[in-house]
Amino acid sequence: MIKQNSGIQNIFLIALTCILMGGTIGAITNMVNGAVSPYYFKTTMNWGFKEIWIASVAQGVLEGLFHGVFFAIIFTIGFGMITKGKANYAFAFKNIIRIAIIVLACWTIGGLLAVMLVRLSPEFYRSHFPWTPTDAIEQMKYAWVGGSIWGELLGGLLGSVLVLINIKNNWANKVNDVP
Repeated sequence: MIKQNSGIQNIFLIALTCILMGGTIGAITNMVNGAVSPYYFKTTMNWGFKEIWIASVAQGVLEGLFHGVFFAIIFTIGFGMITKGKANYAFAFKNIIRIAIIVLACWTIGGLLAVMLVRLSPEFYRSHFPWTPTDAIEQMKYAWVGGSIWGELLGGLLGSVLVLINIKNNWANKVNDVP
């Protein structure tokens, strides 16, 4: 028989999952971004060494863990308040995965929007982001990384809000369905 976790154990597991999810997303997205435009990291991070891809992945993990802590505070408190500590970890985990999907979708959308912007008006883009390369392909790569990072950050906020609203609605339905 599987032992049910206590409320305190669930809160701890939920917070830890949020933090680790942040680090995982940061690693995955920077694996792509570091391969797409090492130049972006070279200029924005002022890195002058050869192993930029590895450093970009490590930076993604570090920043992802940091954002994961911030997300853990918001999500865990919101989740605990909505469910009054009575929901199980599986319910929380399912919703954390939903947030991760929203974050990755916004990462993609942000990158694509930035690429479209740099293609529509390279001069406008360069006036706002002066380190943008002059070569058209390199501009698109640079724009992808910058836009995807902004999309990822906004996706974390948007995903957290939308999923907490969804949890509130689902939890209210679950509670109301109990005889």
